[in-house]
This record gives sequence, structure tokens and C-alpha cells, in this order.
Amino acid sequence: MTSARAPKTTKRRPLTPALSPSRGRGRLRLVINAQLGARHVPFLRRHLRRAHEHLNPTLREMSLALVNDARMSALHARFMNVAGPTDVLTFPLDEDARGRAISGEVVVCVPEARRRARELRVPVERELLLYALHGMLHLCGFDDRTDRDFARMHRTEDMILAKLGVGPVFDPNHHEHRRNRTPNAEGSRR
Repeated sequence: MTSARAPKTTKRRPLTPALSPSRGRGRLRLVINAQLGARHVPFLRRHLRRAHEHLNPTLREMSLALVNDARMSALHARFMNVAGPTDVLTFPLDEDARGRAISGEVVVCVPEARRRARELRVPVERELLLYALHGMLHLCGFDDRTDRDFARMHRTEDMILAKLGVGPVFDPNHHEHRRNRTPNAEGSRR
């Protein structure tokens, strides 16, 4: 998965309705805007809320935008200076006093998920969930720029996906296969 995390200093207008900051840990306020892939929204909402419960992060509010290739390409070029679409972009929108995201937006490219799901012979909703969870983990402070951080992040993805009943998707025996994708502007790969 090529994920890109926009620099913290980047201010941008969210693709989904504005989220007001909340304090303290508790239930995730999740807003999903589906430019396409609307039939997957209930599945994503259910599983992302449960994933959030397993993490218990400072993240209180998250918007998820399901977009097409053209929209993702425009965002990828604008915020990461990379041409073409990517699978997921993550934007922290508000932080607590310690610099931890309390609200953010995850943008997922539905056509990329469809292509990858077809290639891997997995359901599209599972691939969409993986991308959205990956973005959520970035908002929760996980990173995947180094091999060590990459392995930690993907172990966490697998642990959560297994607890959700979706099953693990990251096979450390095929580490290079999963990472041998186009790097984003920050050099992380999946």
C-alpha cells in the first residue's frame, strides 16, 4: 500500500463536513463521504468504529472520503507532489497539546482498491477497510517509513483485522512483495 501522510503544516479543507474537536477518549465520531463505493459505507463504518475501540487513541473524530482516480490524483499531486493516484492519503486536522491527532481525514481511492482487490483475489470491501484502517493508524501516530515501523504498523493492522473477523492481510513471508509498490513522496511503501 502506498500511503501518504500530508505534512502537519499543510492546511487544507476537508472533503467531508467539518468536525469539531472533542476532548477525552471515547467513541469515534466518523463521517463518511462516498463519491463512489457507497454500498461499502455500512461495512466500513461498523469495522472502523470497532477498530478504534481496539486502539483507544486520542483520535476522536475522523472523516473518510471515498474518491475516484481523478480526485485522488489531484490530491496526491497537490499535497505530495506525486503524479497519479495512490491508495490512501491521511491528513491530521487538529491536535491535542502533545501533538497527537484528535481529528483527521483519510482519503481512499476506490478504483485503486478495486484494482488491488482483483489482483489479490480479495473482496473490495476488505481492501477498502485495509486502506481506511491504515490511514486511521497514521492518525494514531503509527508510521511506516522504516522497516521496523513498517513491520510494527502492519502487525497492528493484522491484529485489529483479525479481532474484527476480517483476518490478517500482511504476510511477513512476502514482505518484499507487499512493499514493492510505488513509493510516496515520503518514501513509505506497502
